[in-house]
Amino acid sequence: MVAPALLLLLALPAGAWRGLGLPRRPCVQCCRPAWPPAAPGPGAHMSNGDPWAQLPRLRPTIDISILKGEKGEAGVRGHSGRSGKEGPPGSRGLRGRKGQKGQAGLPGAQCTRAYAAFSVGRREGLHSADALQAVTFDMELVNLDGAFDLASGRFLCTAPGVYFLSLNVHTWNYKETYLHIMRNAHAAAVLYAQPSERSVMQAQSLLLPLAAGDAVWVRMFQRDRDNAIFGERGDLYITFSGHLVKPDAEL
Repeated sequence: MVAPALLLLLALPAGAWRGLGLPRRPCVQCCRPAWPPAAPGPGAHMSNGDPWAQLPRLRPTIDISILKGEKGEAGVRGHSGRSGKEGPPGSRGLRGRKGQKGQAGLPGAQCTRAYAAFSVGRREGLHSADALQAVTFDMELVNLDGAFDLASGRFLCTAPGVYFLSLNVHTWNYKETYLHIMRNAHAAAVLYAQPSERSVMQAQSLLLPLAAGDAVWVRMFQRDRDNAIFGERGDLYITFSGHLVKPDAEL
């Protein structure tokens, strides 16, 4: 109640203070005055004989900080708000340290690779005695797993795949040379040389797919002329070779 009464007294006009019967004492500042002082209003009472009338009109302000109470207790925590939208992806981080070396794995299965190869020769010459005659061989150069039979002149395939085959012979003077590289009962390639007064080396080679159980051999073919291949005991002129290039499992 003290603060409202004080405001009421301050709001009285300057000429009303004498009617209250208050003693004329110097003014004691109880609140912070506005600065600079406000000019007297048009309705202010002006009197040359009254010194109170010449004083500037004050507009008091109250420092509300002295009326501020103590800090209250914290309220109950509110509910969590909704999740915001996902932000843009951040920049790529720094590269991490190199990890430790892992343990060695279990040993794998043993690699099994199919293989086959043969190379045989004939040192004696041969003249055709029948229309169709198999060429036999008497020298074994390479014969893996014994797949080539010298007596029959046949290679029996046990590892199917693509094979490279090669036949080399020496012709006989004034005689025809007519040979076939056979796969089973079918001619796969021919080696031919016409009769000539000079003997020469002749060769034939090819790639041939073979299945398990196929037989490869050389056949001499006789027509109306004498068919022969040259050979002698001291040197090797007639050779027949072959090897597996790629097995079926890798095709």
